[in-house]
Amino acid sequence: MAPTVLVLGGVGFIGRNFVSYLVENSLASEIRVVDKALPATAYLSDAHKKIFEDKRVDFRQANLVNPAAAEKAFARDDGKEFDYVVNLAAETKYGQTEEVYDEKVFQLSVTVAKEAAKRTVKVFVEVSTAQVYEADKKPSSEDAKLKPWTLIAKYKLKAEEELKKIAGLNLVIVRPAIVYGPSDIFGITPRLIVGAVYRQLNEKMELLWTKELKLNTVHVTDVARGLWFVTATKEEQGGRSGPVKSPEIYNLADKGQTDQGTINNFISTIFGIETGFQGTMISQFAKLNLESVTEDVNDKHLQPWSELCKAAGVANTPLTPYLDKELLKDNSLSVDGSKIEKGLGFTYSVPQVTEETLRQVVDDFVATGIWPKGTTK
Repeated sequence: MAPTVLVLGGVGFIGRNFVSYLVENSLASEIRVVDKALPATAYLSDAHKKIFEDKRVDFRQANLVNPAAAEKAFARDDGKEFDYVVNLAAETKYGQTEEVYDEKVFQLSVTVAKEAAKRTVKVFVEVSTAQVYEADKKPSSEDAKLKPWTLIAKYKLKAEEELKKIAGLNLVIVRPAIVYGPSDIFGITPRLIVGAVYRQLNEKMELLWTKELKLNTVHVTDVARGLWFVTATKEEQGGRSGPVKSPEIYNLADKGQTDQGTINNFISTIFGIETGFQGTMISQFAKLNLESVTEDVNDKHLQPWSELCKAAGVANTPLTPYLDKELLKDNSLSVDGSKIEKGLGFTYSVPQVTEETLRQVVDDFVATGIWPKGTTK
């Protein structure tokens, strides 16, 4: 009998792709998805809508910060426990207050992890972020120096530390680099939107810092596969040969060593625009005045994007070119994703970002009706 899986935050970007992976490969006999967002209002693609209609998928709406809601989310009608729990529930939007992240990242993770420990689930996977590492040009392995550089990462790391203390929790922590692919809103997509904006403005797109600034990536397909790999046993088509040696930690990052230059080159080809970098003097000025620079940058991009959408009849979209100042800083995201390969025999099916994988993101949004048609070359 295939295992049963509880996916917390399963309507989000990684969640919907993970649920799809489980359904398409018949890896679970029952998949319960719990999220505060309803699938009907989450801008699912047609393919993902179909997945959520599959008889093995059971959706429940809940705010998992609440211990009573978490308890209900874990409870099954047959009195048995879920084999595996994957926690993707967290605030993923940048620019929120510390209080928001404390509640919706830290407290939420601790609440659901305690519930999982109480029920002694076989594996509990906490999906964190590679932004917990010190921003360094050298690729960070799992034991590299920790110095979170976004508020999300700060509270994710706080959650990681707290989860390690929970007795009886079979914990695996996964730290992905920038996740991109169909349905990505906050990863590479804002840069793609900015590309569409500069095509509309007929101007050269110039970014801060240099082309060498590392923005290491991992495709959402590989994140979905990786999550299953660290969870399931070899018999269940996973990578695990025995029980969890809690806590286990794995990075997820492709082989491409993606940087700003890589992304800019693809944006240039996809949108038929010139791209470049601002140079040292302007970048140094930006460093000292990040607040006002961020405001100017966003002011420049938001109006043309809104006009593009309006002209194409896109009335509602979650997509925005808005870049939070945390992401405009010159922080390198350089990640070594090889431990999962060496330790569990995992392989990356999308070893690097390509023009095609980025075009797929845009095409998927166009098909879903939330990206204006005709913006690409």
